[in-house]
Amino acid sequence: MAPRSEGVGAAPPGPELEVALVLPEPGARRTRRELYEQLRAAIRSGRLAPGLRMPATRDLAGRLGVSRNTVTAVYELLVSEGDLQARPGSGTFVAEALQPEARRAAAPDMAGRVRPLWTQPSPLAPGPMAPRHFLLGAPDHAAFPWDLWRRLAGRALRAHARQPAPGAPQGAPALRQAIAGHLSFARGVACRAEDVLVTSGAQQAFDLIAKVLVHRPGVRVAVEDPGYPPVRQAFAAAGAEVLSAPVDDEGLVVEAAPEGAEVICVTPSHQFPLGAPMSPARRQALLALARRTGAVVIEDDYDGEFRFDGRPLEALQTLDLSGQVLYVGTFSKSLFPDLRLGFIVAPEWARRPLVAARMATGGPSQTAQATLAAFIAEGRLARHVRRMRRIYAGRRRALLEALADAPPGWLEPFPSAAGLHLALRLPGDADARGLLRLAAGLGVGAYPLSQFAADPGRQNGLALGYGRLAEADVRIGAAALAAAARRMAGT
Repeated sequence: MAPRSEGVGAAPPGPELEVALVLPEPGARRTRRELYEQLRAAIRSGRLAPGLRMPATRDLAGRLGVSRNTVTAVYELLVSEGDLQARPGSGTFVAEALQPEARRAAAPDMAGRVRPLWTQPSPLAPGPMAPRHFLLGAPDHAAFPWDLWRRLAGRALRAHARQPAPGAPQGAPALRQAIAGHLSFARGVACRAEDVLVTSGAQQAFDLIAKVLVHRPGVRVAVEDPGYPPVRQAFAAAGAEVLSAPVDDEGLVVEAAPEGAEVICVTPSHQFPLGAPMSPARRQALLALARRTGAVVIEDDYDGEFRFDGRPLEALQTLDLSGQVLYVGTFSKSLFPDLRLGFIVAPEWARRPLVAARMATGGPSQTAQATLAAFIAEGRLARHVRRMRRIYAGRRRALLEALADAPPGWLEPFPSAAGLHLALRLPGDADARGLLRLAAGLGVGAYPLSQFAADPGRQNGLALGYGRLAEADVRIGAAALAAAARRMAGT
């Protein structure tokens, strides 16, 4: 007969422990020794992690087909050696202070197998959070109508339980119809449901577009500089040659766009991170350049629905008459980031390849799509955006008022009319990171503009997101930042 082999399981409510124990035949005199050595090896190698609750002796004995006295004796020996800890009334646990032995001490250095693109932390990662952190890309989740969303989600789940919806490669039809109607009403984007591809957030949209458009290694892709790092990463990862396109107070400088670019990525409603809207003249010039060269334009409209000044400018997708613009949107800023729902409005020639690429990588939850479709169709999204626009306008106003106490030439806002963040200029010789260190001592966190630029020396300033902070905290945080600037300026 073969030796007995069975996994070790923890007594409820603990998790199942997937550690195989191979014991001798019943009656063998070495059963206790084998169980002891195998459990000790599993503990010291880290397969049984420190703090893990062990199965009760009766339960483990029954699973292994050995006497309870055998398991009890093994546990007691492991407790005496410091591998296990007995807690009266709670059970037996792997010792918390135990340091598992290195299991791969002789492993070769594998760092060279990792692509350098992914070895650096994302510039958008906040790091240690200050009490008043001007977090980028973060809307106010506390003001979201969670009770309403919960009811709509429950309704979607009940409908799915009665009749599961088949996976739609392009996205749920009801959601695509709702998005098309919302874009027409709120953003002036002319599209139909069949033009919309639903994605798992904007980042999946960029990844899909990069996979489809980088049809050979070295395709030249122009990305705003400074710009949104995940777009640059998506195209670089797909094998493109990513080139920097300068921006100013009117957005992308079209006449300075890199020559030979087959793809041009822009944020025309609210340039990331500087905030300027692309001027009408620049929009027309960019579309003319695309028609002349055959370039594809990627329009990233990440938070353009929150406009505070001036009239809305027509989207590039609306102005485009030749089918060369792919419009990317997300609900992470208007609703909440964990929703992970975005979309692409694509011309006909790009639709089928994008759908095929999405099918290869998966898509968002059907119930989440159904919930959002109902939220939009019932007018809840438009109502929520109107309400949040008033709230964010108050926070933006508080930020600007508090920053006015900074020394002349310090913390001057870049032109901006929309969005959930502001970019601030610093004097050319000012140390942005040094200023942020001073601000951190006052409990305030923000971002240096240099970390969003391919050439860090081109931009000297800060980026402050005000979506997540309450108005009083915005005012206090901005006042502290102005005080830090005065200290650095010696005024």
